[in-house]
Amino acid sequence: MIVGLFFVVLGLIAVLWAERAESTTPGDALVLACAWGGKVLASTGFMVAALLPGIPGGTYAAAVVTALVLSFAGDLLLVPKGAQRAFLAGLVSFLLGHVAYAFAFAALGLPTVPTLVAFAVIAGPAIVVGRYFVTRASAAMKAPVIAYIVVISAMVALATGATWKTGEPLLLIAALLFYVSDVFVARQRFVGPEFLNRAVGLPLYYAAQLIFALTLGIFSR
Repeated sequence: MIVGLFFVVLGLIAVLWAERAESTTPGDALVLACAWGGKVLASTGFMVAALLPGIPGGTYAAAVVTALVLSFAGDLLLVPKGAQRAFLAGLVSFLLGHVAYAFAFAALGLPTVPTLVAFAVIAGPAIVVGRYFVTRASAAMKAPVIAYIVVISAMVALATGATWKTGEPLLLIAALLFYVSDVFVARQRFVGPEFLNRAVGLPLYYAAQLIFALTLGIFSR
């Protein structure tokens, strides 16, 4: 975990520097190198944190590792600026990653009543967030955005159920961090580019992935 954390922090510093420098020196070779290299390094970090201790076993571990791999792919697809197809492919990759996390939570067991209550509670924020971004998305992106919000909201609800079942708060914490980081990704894309989106969203995202990697040692067998 320490090695993975080091990679994440170092890569995150490079990416955030590149995001900050992009506004003054767009297209600069060093900026591009830090953007790509930093993203690869940071995302490799959560893979190292997950797999360096050894290949985990069990359904939960298989689903989480799958989600981390899909997230890694999504990270690289979101690096290019203004590339609609790459962004859509990244969106699909992350959506499938959330599905994998949802499957992982289900594998831990989901008590019916707490899970249904969680779905009811998350529906409110989902409607608000969905309306905010769908009205700002292009016609081609409206359906993907709606689908994504439904999936990430369901993922949080299932994380709540799994947390209730296992008594492990890290599951819900990671899911919420991932959810909020996605809100900042959407804000960057559909509201307007702003360094704040990256400065807040990226640390939350990598913290979520590291926590998920940490849970492998708790629930794998």
